[in-house]
Amino acid sequence: MPQGPRGPRGNGADLEQVLKEIPGLNDALGRLRSTGPALPFIIIGVLLALWLSSGFYVVGPGEQGVVRRLGRHHNTTTAGLNWHFPQPIERVDVVNFAAVRRIEVGFRSTGSLRGATTRAGRSSSTQRVPAEALMLTGDENIVDAQMIVQYRVSDPVKYLFRLEEPERSLHAAAEVALRSMVGNSTIDDVLTTGRLKVQDDTAIFLQRLMDTYESGITVTEVQLQTVDPPDQVKDAFAEVVRAREDREKLINQARGYREDVLPKARGESEKMLREAEAYREERVLRAQGDAARFKALAAAYREAPDVTRDRLHLEAVEDVLKKTDKVLVDAAVGQGVVPLLPLGDLGRLVSGQEDAK
Repeated sequence: MPQGPRGPRGNGADLEQVLKEIPGLNDALGRLRSTGPALPFIIIGVLLALWLSSGFYVVGPGEQGVVRRLGRHHNTTTAGLNWHFPQPIERVDVVNFAAVRRIEVGFRSTGSLRGATTRAGRSSSTQRVPAEALMLTGDENIVDAQMIVQYRVSDPVKYLFRLEEPERSLHAAAEVALRSMVGNSTIDDVLTTGRLKVQDDTAIFLQRLMDTYESGITVTEVQLQTVDPPDQVKDAFAEVVRAREDREKLINQARGYREDVLPKARGESEKMLREAEAYREERVLRAQGDAARFKALAAAYREAPDVTRDRLHLEAVEDVLKKTDKVLVDAAVGQGVVPLLPLGDLGRLVSGQEDAK
């Protein structure tokens, strides 16, 4: 027989004994006995009122109440004070749809930090789960991958009724999604450049699976914690990664040198082209000017040959004498010139005045 908090229960006397033990109820029972035959109905009414009052429940902010009537979904209630028929007629499950929850694939958090969620990664105390973490890449290499999945309940009704164990189903689907994405990638991509792509593709594939299951779960974020080669070959892979980093460093240095030298070379090339073009224009214009001058002299020579010849002779003599510091004096005139006369200074003075003009 079921045992109550104060002994066996099974008949009306037992119930009356329990009621008597409630403080302040003896006087009330005494007054009720005076009512005679109405006492059982009063007791039944009180018990019915107590049973109905147990149907009140509170739904907090960010929560929804899912009411089951005889095991089937009846309705959904929002935040505030609500009421339902108490069990066994109806039952209420309050589901928090605003909280962000998480599962761990490939490891488990331990200690006081178990279940703590951080954006940067998992807690500092963890335990690896090799059965989940070890997986095969597309080029038949083994990697040790660990992942955190953050999610929230988007549809409380589907969350409660479509899957028997929603979190366990999500965990299995997350492992399937990660193995599928790693299996479609090479080990180089998973360890280096393709890691973010594997992470994003895993989130998309996992959400597609949960939508197919009608789980009522929305995956908010997938974080790859570590993706490493097995411990037996980890050192060799580390050497390969360092060699690749050195290669990328040298490539970047060469690119930087190229970006520094090529613009300078292009600038020098443009400068030489512009100078060559300027020299060409100068030579062409000078040749055109000389040709025009010769044509003008030829026309003048045809008109007055003697005058033109004398003028050209005098201009030539003038150009030659302009470059000397001597004073030429006719022999007849030179006999009467004082030897000490500074004709050289006079010539330079005259030449300087002409240049100033």
